[in-house]
Amino acid sequence: MGLDDLVRLRRVRDRMDRDYAEPLDVPSLARDALMSPGHFSRCFRAAFGETPYSYLMTRRIERAKALLRRGDLSVTEVCFEVGCTSLGSFSTRFTELVGESPSAYRARSHDDGSVIPACMAKIHTRPVRNGEARRPAQP
Repeated sequence: MGLDDLVRLRRVRDRMDRDYAEPLDVPSLARDALMSPGHFSRCFRAAFGETPYSYLMTRRIERAKALLRRGDLSVTEVCFEVGCTSLGSFSTRFTELVGESPSAYRARSHDDGSVIPACMAKIHTRPVRNGEARRPAQP
């Protein structure tokens, strides 16, 4: 993978960060990177440590957490607001990354984070990547 490939991959990753709520798929992202879909997926994973889909879903869940903390939208509204088209898939992925369902996350108090500066809150509330939500130890 050359420097030009890395530059194109970073641009596509930036697009995913910016346009996470848009209907993005691997073929269209691959076109932006001037690569075939298979080559794009392999290169993206090599460069960033996860698949394009996993990266995009992490961004979507990150934004969903912020919307759910606000509390003025339902889980279904948040699902569609962040670009997901299936409530079931959204809820499953949210639970995998966060360790609790979107409904449970929305229902609990988030007052402890209100005194944290926004730049630190983003780090503190970032979802765990690759489905590794910390699960309680088994007795």
